[in-house]
Amino acid sequence: MKNHNLLLPLLSLVFLLTSCNEGKKEEVALASHQQWHTVTLSFEGPETSETAEENPFLNYRLHVVFKHAETNYTIRGFYAADGNAGETSADSGGVWQARFTPDKLGEWTYAAVLQQGDSIALKGDSYQGDIVEITNGEGVFMVMPTDKQTPDFRSKGRLVTSNGYFRFGEDGDYWIKGGADSPENLLAFEDFDGTYRMQSSNDEGESTTNDTLHSFRPHLKDWQEGDLTWQNGKGKGLIGALNYLASKGMNVVYFLAMNIKGDGKDVWPYKDPEDFSRFDVSKLAQWEMVFQHMQSKGLMLHMVLQETENETLLHNGDTGPLRQLYFRELMARFGHHLALKFNLGEENGPADFTPIAQNDAQRKDMTTFITEIDPYDHPILLHTHSHEPARSNVLDSIVGFKPLNGLSLQVDLREGAAGIVADWRNKAQATGHDWMITMDEIGMWHTGAVPDAVDPEHDSLRKYVLWGTLLSGAAGVEWYYGAHNTYNDLNTEDWRTTDRLWELTHHAMLFFEKHLPYWEMQPQHDLLSAKKGYCFQKKGAVYAAYIPGPQSAETIDLEGVTGNFTVHWYDPLQGGELHQGSVQEIKGGAVQGLGLPPSLEKEDWVVLVRSEQ
Repeated sequence: MKNHNLLLPLLSLVFLLTSCNEGKKEEVALASHQQWHTVTLSFEGPETSETAEENPFLNYRLHVVFKHAETNYTIRGFYAADGNAGETSADSGGVWQARFTPDKLGEWTYAAVLQQGDSIALKGDSYQGDIVEITNGEGVFMVMPTDKQTPDFRSKGRLVTSNGYFRFGEDGDYWIKGGADSPENLLAFEDFDGTYRMQSSNDEGESTTNDTLHSFRPHLKDWQEGDLTWQNGKGKGLIGALNYLASKGMNVVYFLAMNIKGDGKDVWPYKDPEDFSRFDVSKLAQWEMVFQHMQSKGLMLHMVLQETENETLLHNGDTGPLRQLYFRELMARFGHHLALKFNLGEENGPADFTPIAQNDAQRKDMTTFITEIDPYDHPILLHTHSHEPARSNVLDSIVGFKPLNGLSLQVDLREGAAGIVADWRNKAQATGHDWMITMDEIGMWHTGAVPDAVDPEHDSLRKYVLWGTLLSGAAGVEWYYGAHNTYNDLNTEDWRTTDRLWELTHHAMLFFEKHLPYWEMQPQHDLLSAKKGYCFQKKGAVYAAYIPGPQSAETIDLEGVTGNFTVHWYDPLQGGELHQGSVQEIKGGAVQGLGLPPSLEKEDWVVLVRSEQ
């Protein structure tokens, strides 16, 4: 398999091919799709069902080879019931599908093969079964340029990892993330087929739940005419919620794909939560509709594959047949999305409260397997425990492991978050395999991010976590709602309760996007005199320093560099344009005063020092 980019059809142009047939010319319609839009191919095959004795998920395997003059991909397909199960809730039919996102312009061909055999879905791609007849097994289509604009991911392509950050392909723009970590059970939505809560929770250490699934009713007003629905108007609450988050400039949402035995006990891809070999086709088709909408709104899919309570549910933690099947189904149905990162699992590994856990070899096997079956090279991250020694007990043995792209970091004490980000970036870089570190869950577990009504400016989150971690090398932040909040990690219905937090996050994201080559920068906080400040530098070129509560002129150490530097100030509370302070220019070669910011009444400022060369 080649590791390139992919996603869905939206345009329907017609090209004319001329062929000779007994001396006559005939016109043949050639299908057309857009670059970075998903091509969904449907094939008529044997009639079967989710519950058929001959398991269609296990004993059939669809391969489709897509070829272009410059590249090719082998893509796994999947059983699709009647081909429209998201609308019909069908659990039977004879349709098989494959989804592919073409990354090259011009002509593509495809060739599909459906094979049958005992557990063939678990076999390597070279294993041959009995060929099963299907329609439409070969074809040709043209790919034209996309007509999409940002933030739609189809405007730029697929996100990969580069230099510890996200990037569009090998030579595209870098991208920094900010968004929602809660609710982790986003997919426990009342309008999805086959979705229910197995058991409510009031356990110590968990968020409280009842038997009510998500409706996201406060966000019904954010659904817009023409937006996605299914089955005569379902889905509006969730689609409205995602619209709202995107409208605040956020670009990522965290969610579990399976929490059986976990905190919520309300999300799984299976037909039955006790049978891990059969999947709910209509539910997964509805998930796919929502994921498509998220991608069009510029929202990355942060897909968490398991959580600490169920990481040994399948084969005691080994990557055995049922775990392999789970990963293959998710990859076949959703791997085509351009902005998707796989998270190996919440709080992976042992800790005092979760002693039964996967071990180092199992984590590595799982990571390697996902890498091997992924044609698209999606980022793979590992969610950590919140404190030492539980965190380092897991990470010390996997740092430098090349198939793993980085950490989805959890930290309990926010004052230390920046240092932890920098430490693990440094440890990874020392192995020769740089890690992406994303600040995805800030504690304490019972508090996290509280509503604006409780903490209007989110002072400690803004200072220590948002600016502190980004200026220490983090590739983005996501906000977690603590278990003791009215809206917690499991029952969040209204993201507007932290409207101001989204604004503050967006101000920071825009500063990084507009003013910093952050992928080339390193933290060096001791360059700054401010005791609780943070400094990010590309030595001799650009420095970004966060200064909390400046009441007197701070200094920056420019010894060892030459040239003149401009000094501008950025307001992290209001965002907007850069401002001038009392000093507009300083020289390299010595410790220099930064002067005073435009106003001493502000709580904090970010100062931008740039070389004039």
